[in-house]
Amino acid sequence: MTTFDAETERMILANQANWDARTPIHVASAFYGLDGSRPAASWLADYEWADLGDLDGVDLLHLQCHLGAETIALAERGARAVGLDISGESVRQARRLAADRRLDIEYVRADVYDAVGAVDGRTFDIVYTGKGALCYLPDLDPWASAVAQLLRPGGALYVVEFHPLLYALGVVPPKDGGEELTLRGDFLSGRGAEERDATRTYTDGPALTEATVAYEWRHELGEVVTALAGAGLRVDTVREDPRLPWPRWSSMVQDATGWFTLPADQPRIPLLYAVKAVR
Repeated sequence: MTTFDAETERMILANQANWDARTPIHVASAFYGLDGSRPAASWLADYEWADLGDLDGVDLLHLQCHLGAETIALAERGARAVGLDISGESVRQARRLAADRRLDIEYVRADVYDAVGAVDGRTFDIVYTGKGALCYLPDLDPWASAVAQLLRPGGALYVVEFHPLLYALGVVPPKDGGEELTLRGDFLSGRGAEERDATRTYTDGPALTEATVAYEWRHELGEVVTALAGAGLRVDTVREDPRLPWPRWSSMVQDATGWFTLPADQPRIPLLYAVKAVR
């Protein structure tokens, strides 16, 4: 179990409350396609499926799973899936969504740092996480240590995360209309927690009326890889991807895979990265 100073613990609890508050909005939103308008499998990129391989009968743990959209997709491919999230409301809704689909998915409410105890010391063939998860972790070293303990020998962590460059970019409306991307924030980490006004979430829907403050910690790609290596994992694969599973900016266009990229006349830049690390 990892303990932090009182101020960091306060921030973690604020994030938990914020995710509890935003969960009903996410459930009602069209963003995740929970109404059947979007296949759960479409939240994973083609290279994710290739890197993960055959999931039939594989014991898999999805850390920071939220509503379990990807957990559902992984279970539909045959994985014996367990989802873990700090938000009790997210876990409650994830259980309902899995039951509605008649999928046998176990969900556990716990802080990711306490995951080893929360799953009673069980180990897994694959630990999966990402797409907006690591920014809620103040320290990656104990996270990587927990992941190593959750993996069986030969098991693999697969993390797919938003690239630090994505977080650094912002929109400046040009004078001739449209939008122009420019560097608006830090690409590198090191400034500590960033307090965010989380009154509005990233999906459609109403504003939150409570728990409207959240905290994020920026983590460089090198920081992630170094933490995993420090925990004794062998980094097997590192990928960078110019696509996102949803349009972050209005100028993005949908490609043949159903994911979104910047227009062809704009620079090709990484928006996602993936790391596979083996115990």
